[in-house]
Amino acid sequence: MKIFRIIILSISIFGMLSCQSKAKLNKEYVKIEGSKMENREVAILAGGCFWCIEAPLLLLDGVDTVVSGYIGGDVENPTYAQVCTGMTGHAEAVKITYDTTKISFDELLEVFFTMHDPTQLNRQGNDIGTQYRSAIFPINQEQQEKSRYYINELNKSGAYDSPLVTTIEKADKFYQAEDYHQNYYNNNPNEMYCQLVARPKVEKVKKVFANKLKNK
Repeated sequence: MKIFRIIILSISIFGMLSCQSKAKLNKEYVKIEGSKMENREVAILAGGCFWCIEAPLLLLDGVDTVVSGYIGGDVENPTYAQVCTGMTGHAEAVKITYDTTKISFDELLEVFFTMHDPTQLNRQGNDIGTQYRSAIFPINQEQQEKSRYYINELNKSGAYDSPLVTTIEKADKFYQAEDYHQNYYNNNPNEMYCQLVARPKVEKVKKVFANKLKNK
């Protein structure tokens, strides 16, 4: 863990500074443009079940909001049930709004690649399907270049035993998931899936990124 942390931190510094059947049908398309608030930017990341990446990211100082949703598919206004089939092309993803004076895109990538396994193709553990793929959806050229650089450096560093399969995809329409998916881990901390799958990721981020948390 310590060696991996050193590798991933060096890239950040020296870089460029389970499905449930019930689903509500009403979902609103969420624009992906950066926030109009000063010093705010948006990042969109996918790395398995969105419950498991939303919760750790909410811990970070500088992260204002994390919205769970769907992106990268070819079906308008998809439901959770549809996305779970793996037939819509969407990934379960999160849309992060963050304060660039407190946390950078590089640091978000650092956390992202630490809390999920980017070498697993179209899956995270027992969650299997293209909807669980590891992917980054850059909203601008700078994010795209940094994402490509970060993936290349991790591959060269040997931080993982296998090559990364994380894709860099076009940030098209991001659809907000049903209300019950939002802040899911914090609202359902005792659910078995949250205890067995999401909680270890939360605890890992608390340990590895203790200096980046809202409540240090």
